Amino acid sequence: MAKLRKQEALDYHSNGRPGKIEVIPSKPYATQRDLSLAYSPGVAEPCLEIAENPENVYKYTAKSNLVGVISNGTAVLGLGDIGPEASKPVMEGKGLLFKIFADIDVFDIEVDTKDPQRFIDTVKAISPTFGGINLEDIKAPEAFEIEERLKAELNIPIMHDDQHGTAIISSAALLNALELAKKKIARVKIVISGAGAAALSCSKLYLALGAKPNNLFMFDSKGLLTTLRTGLDKYKTQFAIHKKDISLEEALKGADVFLGLSKGGIISKNMIKSMAKNPIVFALANPDPEISYNDAMSVRQDIIMATGRSDHPNQVNNVIGFPYIFRGALDVRATCINEEMKLAAVKAIASLAKEVVPEEVNEAYNEKNISFGRDSIIPKPIDPRLIYTVSPAVAKAAMDSGVAQNPIKDWDEYIAVLKNRLGLDNKILNILTDKALKNPKRVVFAEADNYKILKAAQMCLDEGFAVPILLGRKTKILELIAENNLELGDDIEIVDPKSLEMRDKCAEYGKLFFESRKRKGITEYEAIKLMRERNYFGAMMVNSGAADALISGITRNYKDVIRPALEAVGTDKKVLRLAGMYILITKRGPLFLADTTVNINPTAEEIADITYQVAKTVRRLKIQPRVALLSYSNFGSSDGEDSKKMAQARRILNEKHPSIIVDGEIQANFALNNELLLEKFPFSDLVNKNVNTLIFPNLASGNIAYKLMQEMGDDVEAIGPILLGLKKSVHVLQLGSSIREIVNMVKVAVIDAQIK
Repeated sequence: MAKLRKQEALDYHSNGRPGKIEVIPSKPYATQRDLSLAYSPGVAEPCLEIAENPENVYKYTAKSNLVGVISNGTAVLGLGDIGPEASKPVMEGKGLLFKIFADIDVFDIEVDTKDPQRFIDTVKAISPTFGGINLEDIKAPEAFEIEERLKAELNIPIMHDDQHGTAIISSAALLNALELAKKKIARVKIVISGAGAAALSCSKLYLALGAKPNNLFMFDSKGLLTTLRTGLDKYKTQFAIHKKDISLEEALKGADVFLGLSKGGIISKNMIKSMAKNPIVFALANPDPEISYNDAMSVRQDIIMATGRSDHPNQVNNVIGFPYIFRGALDVRATCINEEMKLAAVKAIASLAKEVVPEEVNEAYNEKNISFGRDSIIPKPIDPRLIYTVSPAVAKAAMDSGVAQNPIKDWDEYIAVLKNRLGLDNKILNILTDKALKNPKRVVFAEADNYKILKAAQMCLDEGFAVPILLGRKTKILELIAENNLELGDDIEIVDPKSLEMRDKCAEYGKLFFESRKRKGITEYEAIKLMRERNYFGAMMVNSGAADALISGITRNYKDVIRPALEAVGTDKKVLRLAGMYILITKRGPLFLADTTVNINPTAEEIADITYQVAKTVRRLKIQPRVALLSYSNFGSSDGEDSKKMAQARRILNEKHPSIIVDGEIQANFALNNELLLEKFPFSDLVNKNVNTLIFPNLASGNIAYKLMQEMGDDVEAIGPILLGLKKSVHVLQLGSSIREIVNMVKVAVIDAQIK
């Protein structure tokens, strides 16, 4: 797993605006009239409507899409009882997950009481605010009483995710594992290590799926729950049915299923060996499973295993469930989350794992064909189908069980809404990260005497997708590493092209460079001398195979990095011109912009070539490019060189590359506003296509546009500039790039190197 350092985690939460979430207005507020409508006197009208009919609160307020994530901090992650204030970062994190995976807004509420009655009273008192409540990190057995009481006394969806989230995901995994093992749930022996909220909820759901109570053996820290035990609470007592006390080791002999929700390292290889044929092992303790994946796999070839970790197959991750369960419950305005809805989620998740996996998921995990089997019994957390598979199943179960107050009438329309909630393809950063991780590359950092570059190099090394090679004066680099307490390791490669020890290598690279440039007005002496420059030396490292990719530009002018790349690496013979592209991550999804950095005034033929290069790159990210050729004109409405050029580029593309969805020339507002486009130009090939790729007529317009969008949009994140058309992976940073921007560019460079 990626190495996370203490200071990095603290900086993530404290840099800029402290915390991880904020409230953003959803209505205009720029004028006095807007404010009068938002507050006094205009706000009185919806207030009166709600007072007359309380159900109107869903019509006039954000309640229908608002979940309260509520905790008292008594059972936080693996940290235990750390109190309400200390639990707040976790609750904010849960709010972030709700938003990015299901577009659900969250207020996190930390309640300063351990008394169940006071907690219940507090939640009941504030419940009119919310469309649903996610209880989080409350210790057992109080968590059971709190959830039971709130479900009975409130008429909105309530779920304690620590219990039910793990239960739902592990149940889906269990159904599929049993199918692969050719076993019936009613006949299998299930051993459970742990008797907390999650373990008890898992056991209840397993029983609901058909497991037999006599076949279930549950252990807490004191041993097996049996009828001989005294002092058990009512929740554990229902599983204390065995009359004889046996050890965990004895219980595992001949067992078909092991579920671990306790602590790491308590299961030995011999205990796994003693299990039945085709054993199912869910070792879900985090961060260290009850038995490591490698240890378990080393003693049984027939094992079907899941953990809570992302670095092994079959990750049981609650994010596969809770955002989509609440999404479905909120959308039909369910009065609760009942057993029928949970079981519907289980079956939907289990079924999804058996379907053909989308290519973007295969690409993200660097697999040719992820398919249902021992290493794929549950969907991957980044699977884009989860929202429109699990949420409708939950919504339908709410309707069928009679708890839906706002039934869905058009399922096709509902699924279309779900697909567009987060912006199409808006998980591109996850895809980039996962793809880079699957095949790490050697990346040359040409400006390693810069703190940001060194910090980014450390993060890339920690995350495991790049092996950094640092260029610069060694004493200066080591000084910076020590001053900033960076941990890049003693074996990190540091290269100084100006040092005596690199003299022979400079001569070697210089001669190679001279051979390719000798008819371009350069002497061998000058070529060797150029190798003392880091951008030339780094580019030659990539060109010669000593490295896979080069990153530079944070302290240099763009042309000072581009020129060495063009001269040392060169462009692909299949392209007319080098081009520059930016990816802007926006709420509506990613936007791909070109040319934003290289060509000052390209011809129509060059525009067509740039468009083809961009479309090919976008497709490699498993996104369908839908291209608008931008201008100040709409389909000949204004005469001019740029408008004619873009119209001609469209004709060339239609002739040479008819598979590309493209139209123009078109103004930017029409390209990005489908309603406007449909109204004025219904004939356009871009109608109802959700444009995601913008091609500009010249460098000025492209460069100005992406910088304006980047600075004006608080929720816009930029990746780039991405160079298109070079033979090898060389990429240029913006002057003053942030550490995060550098890391994202390294991911792009690694993937580019994988392709090339």
